[in-house]
Amino acid sequence: MIMLIWKKNEAAMDLICSGLFYGGFVMPMKPKKPCSYPGCPNLTDGRYCPEHKRKVNSDYEKYGRDKTAKSRYGRAWKRIRDKYASEHPFCELCLQRGVAVPTEQIHHVMPLSEGGTHDRNNLIALCKSCHSHIHAKRGDYWRGKRPQGESKSPRA
Repeated sequence: MIMLIWKKNEAAMDLICSGLFYGGFVMPMKPKKPCSYPGCPNLTDGRYCPEHKRKVNSDYEKYGRDKTAKSRYGRAWKRIRDKYASEHPFCELCLQRGVAVPTEQIHHVMPLSEGGTHDRNNLIALCKSCHSHIHAKRGDYWRGKRPQGESKSPRA
């Protein structure tokens, strides 16, 4: 019976299998927003349209990122990061709270810029939320320095 329905209406079965079809109706998609690049009228699902996303990332790599970062985060780091992520599939901080959230980023407990290494004891698997929370506490993204009294390590 299911095969007959599948063959007759593949589009409907694709919706059911993708999770968009729920309880007899199709879930609506989130409306698109204007691209955040100044003067761009394109609508997008993310912050920037594909054209400007590439440009913004390129500008960040060229002007905003530390010049020594490329030497620190080369091919060897990618291998170490991928191996660590495969061995730690869930965010280590969320697991301590009893929540299994997939790993999205591998974080250096002691930043490379402060003398840290790619050693496994200096790495921690995190979800995007926990990674942002750690850097917000440190003040890395907004003030350029860590607030006084805050610990460097999320494990401390």
